[in-house]
Amino acid sequence: MFKHLLLPTDGSPLSETAVRMGIRFAKKMGAKVTGFHVMPKFRVFTYRAEVLEATESEFISDAKLHAQRYLAVIEEAAKAAGVTCSTVCASSDYPYEAIIEVAEREGCDLIMMASHGRSGIKGLLLGSETHKVLTHCRIPVLVYR
Repeated sequence: MFKHLLLPTDGSPLSETAVRMGIRFAKKMGAKVTGFHVMPKFRVFTYRAEVLEATESEFISDAKLHAQRYLAVIEEAAKAAGVTCSTVCASSDYPYEAIIEVAEREGCDLIMMASHGRSGIKGLLLGSETHKVLTHCRIPVLVYR
């Protein structure tokens, strides 16, 4: 049925659990997986331009390090399960758009991702990337809670 799953991660424990469940699901389906992490873009407000260069390079370096750690979890779990895996990371101000774009570009036929289950004021203020993916994506989305 499904042949290629996109497994987005934000590095949270819930996201890691969803990734592991996604890999188990992929193994049962005989599917491959693509792990994905969206790095935030660098943004700063300052009148001191001389600090920007060092700050931006440190931010980017730190974001890449985190992405490598998060994607390594997916690679290791997939390898242990015998599931074919590739990984991708990107920078975006809108993670849901990056998730959808990568899923389409990589030819994924299912996106499996976690939902932190925020509701009420928290959900309104923080938003839900999972909800945005569900709302804007044509590819099926399986949500792990």
